[in-house]
Amino acid sequence: MSSAAYDVAVIGCGPVGALAANIAATAGLRVLVIDRADGPHPLPRAVHLDHEMMRLFQSVGLDAVLAPAMRETEGHLHIGADHGVIRYMGTAGRPKPFGWANDYFFYQPELEALLRDGLARFDGVTLRNGTELTGFEQDADGVTLHLDHRGTTDRVRARWVIACDGARSMVRKTLGIALDDLHFEEPWLVVDAEVDAPVRFPALTGVPEGADLQQLSVMMCDPARPATIVPGRGTIRRWEFMLLPGEDEAAMTRPDVVAGLLAPYLDGVPHRLLRAATYRFHGLIAERWRAGRVFLAGDAAHQTPPFFGQGMCHGMRDVANLMWKLALVIGDQADPRLLDSYQVERDPHVRAVVSAAVEAGRYICELDPVRAAERDVAMRERARSGATGTAADLIPAYRAGIVANGTAGAGERFVQPRVANGALLDGVTGSGWRLVAIDSVAADAARPAVAAAGVPMTLVDAATIGDDGTLARWLQARAARFVLVRPDAYVFGTSDGDAAALIARMHDALGLRMAVVA
Repeated sequence: MSSAAYDVAVIGCGPVGALAANIAATAGLRVLVIDRADGPHPLPRAVHLDHEMMRLFQSVGLDAVLAPAMRETEGHLHIGADHGVIRYMGTAGRPKPFGWANDYFFYQPELEALLRDGLARFDGVTLRNGTELTGFEQDADGVTLHLDHRGTTDRVRARWVIACDGARSMVRKTLGIALDDLHFEEPWLVVDAEVDAPVRFPALTGVPEGADLQQLSVMMCDPARPATIVPGRGTIRRWEFMLLPGEDEAAMTRPDVVAGLLAPYLDGVPHRLLRAATYRFHGLIAERWRAGRVFLAGDAAHQTPPFFGQGMCHGMRDVANLMWKLALVIGDQADPRLLDSYQVERDPHVRAVVSAAVEAGRYICELDPVRAAERDVAMRERARSGATGTAADLIPAYRAGIVANGTAGAGERFVQPRVANGALLDGVTGSGWRLVAIDSVAADAARPAVAAAGVPMTLVDAATIGDDGTLARWLQARAARFVLVRPDAYVFGTSDGDAAALIARMHDALGLRMAVVA
């Protein structure tokens, strides 16, 4: 038995596992990360993330490193069977209430490498590449992991385990956890290429003024063959083509077939093919996200069709949600029952967005020309009625768990304006618990309760922090004097009166070990 003992073991060092380890290490935890591969996966898989992920990178001090590796884009455009726009979720010219743009595209090998490099900042992190988890047992105090590194076996102990080991998760299968099937499965061909000039599009109608096709994720909802064209990092572009009934998956990856599919977009445009692979787009969610001291996260817990680019984002939200709770429990500040809130919060959240992606997939994948024409009419009518927005609007609030239900704004993602010195809010206040007061009178009244909160908490005076008024407007819109923000930037709750009562409610929800002195 190895003498090493860890607070948290993370199984899998893809983007979700690497972020989990960075968050845990930032919280001062001892972390073991194992991955079967010797380094980052060499090919692009995930390509999209949103403002919330950039805020998480910011929370672990990696935003300045990762921002240059991102391509900021302008949302989503869906094109009907007649090559006319049926849905536009554009972000160009819109405000950025969360501090970052809504849509970024990246090159996964680069993202993974930068997240892994971030782990080298911490003495408390051990990264073991080329290491496979072959089995595990858990008891009342922790989990024993059986590891194999090129034929050399080892056993290590961790108090808690987070399985970020992908859609075919060995951990999930070992635990016997079934997947809830949302009844969506379609085969698609995914093609990545380096392209040295703008991509060509067919003549399209109804494109909003100012919309740049080169900066949008464009979904061609064509019953002849649905396809998606998305911008990537630098000169990289991605195409996704639905496979039609009877088409052989292996045959569709042949270079001549791929070239024929790309021809309408790339004829005469210099390009180099990076890869072509087939996938089956699924809507699946684990029935249980926790078994004792072992948690599932990322693709191990859920899989989504990629139509809103939220697959990896879901996993990163998982570990951000879980890690601040684990830190309280590991530090013996909170009752372990706090961890029961993980699935309570994350399952409905993921299910809502996966269901939206499945719904979009059903209309995108429509192959009947008559039904496709009817869909186009209905969706244009919906757009005319004002039912528009951005992909960010698909992310719901938490409705249960560690939230003060019944208070305005509870469970929402909290805004992040720039403040007087040009920094984003979290860079000034930190990313822990924060109580934002609407003015100096409210802030002064809240100081004793904040000092006795039982967890480190920053008091923010919205009247003097020097933002553009975003914080005060947020509070005024909810008729609140105070908002209490969790470490994952979701709102615990608000109060129109007494901050002490709101903090006491937080104390009870967390099961804190120490008493609050009002």
